[in-house]
Amino acid sequence: MKLVIPSKYDILTLFYWRNVYGYSWFFANLIYILPAVAIALSVHEFAHAFVSYKLGDISQKQRGRLTLNPLKHLDPFGTLSLIFFGFGWAKPVQVDPYFYRNKKDGMIWTAMAGPLMNFIVGFLMVILYMLFIRFGLLYKNEFTYYLFQVIGTTASINIGLGIFNLIPIPPLDGSKILMGILKEETYFKLMQYEMYLSFIMIFLLMSGVLDGPLIHAREAILDVFVKAASMITGLG
Repeated sequence: MKLVIPSKYDILTLFYWRNVYGYSWFFANLIYILPAVAIALSVHEFAHAFVSYKLGDISQKQRGRLTLNPLKHLDPFGTLSLIFFGFGWAKPVQVDPYFYRNKKDGMIWTAMAGPLMNFIVGFLMVILYMLFIRFGLLYKNEFTYYLFQVIGTTASINIGLGIFNLIPIPPLDGSKILMGILKEETYFKLMQYEMYLSFIMIFLLMSGVLDGPLIHAREAILDVFVKAASMITGLG
């Protein structure tokens, strides 16, 4: 069974579909998109803070980032940008690697935690999606139908956000993972061009050049999750 999430719910193409279907469609579907975005960004930032804290960074507890409360993680402008333009940001978790026993390994694990959590949540949402189908909850009433749509949208956005953040360009998590892998001398030479790389990333996003590869990657991961979830829920 294939997980059917219309591409118009895909956070990477919201701007395009808004133009195609008009503002009435776009705002009507915000009831599914908003909770999905809040969940995806909150679990992402929480994971960064939690792993950093477990590695010795006590500042995360002091800053109040060890929570899933969206209000502690969402940046108003970044959230609006994600909804309207397909890319955005949350309040960044400021980590202090000086608390880590091994600074390079600590940075890798902390950076990986956000995307990994998005993939985990995405997979759990796919399982829930399948369970709704398995037990006939989809059309039981309006509320269960709403939950079904939110679950599907949350799965899609979490997977997309996880993939996007693995791109090794500042300020994305992939660049921090790269920092832990490369020699410091090589990494800091690259970071001399950090500002230019960031502008290139923004241009690629705004131009839509990355939409195809990112959507293709998301669909590939989603397909794997659907097959695994189908076996778990007995729908395979």
